[in-house]
Amino acid sequence: MLKTFFGEEPQSYDGTQLSSLWAYRRYKIMGDSIVAFRGSCRVALDKMVDLEDVLAGDFIYSPEMLHFIVEQFDQDLEKAVLRQRLLIVMIKEELAARVNRVLIRCGDDLYWEGKKLSVSIATLSPVSAMIHVGLNLCTEGTPVPTVSLAQLGENDPQGFGCRIMDRYVAEIADIHLARCKVRGVG
Repeated sequence: MLKTFFGEEPQSYDGTQLSSLWAYRRYKIMGDSIVAFRGSCRVALDKMVDLEDVLAGDFIYSPEMLHFIVEQFDQDLEKAVLRQRLLIVMIKEELAARVNRVLIRCGDDLYWEGKKLSVSIATLSPVSAMIHVGLNLCTEGTPVPTVSLAQLGENDPQGFGCRIMDRYVAEIADIHLARCKVRGVG
């Protein structure tokens, strides 16, 4: 079962968190996990895993975000990308229900009125699949037009983060059970 943890101490995200056993090394959480924390976001080109952004010379920056790091111990990149999109859809649904805003999902990103709410990536480590999602809590100095959770009406990032983690854990558990209840055909 996936473990959840909200790190109450702010921590900057710089891309190095997408490394094997990060939650275990940082928080002593062993196994599949989803961890959330608040902090700035500045990812230099040499730490980016999205080569499209690297080739375009883009950079990622926000003075404060709500970050999610997922690590699941399989090595299927397509499954990781599907989980990433599932997590983004859960965030979109939670915001739609709580703050009555219509967000647009484009791939693995969320937008409101043309302004970007999220950054996200899925990748593989030598032993696991990893996902990072960051949601803007502050928008000053971002390299593209952005919107924050507070501007959308969500003023409790920790509560929001915990609800998203709980939803993700429940959905992954339900997916596992769905695999276990059907008989093979043929």
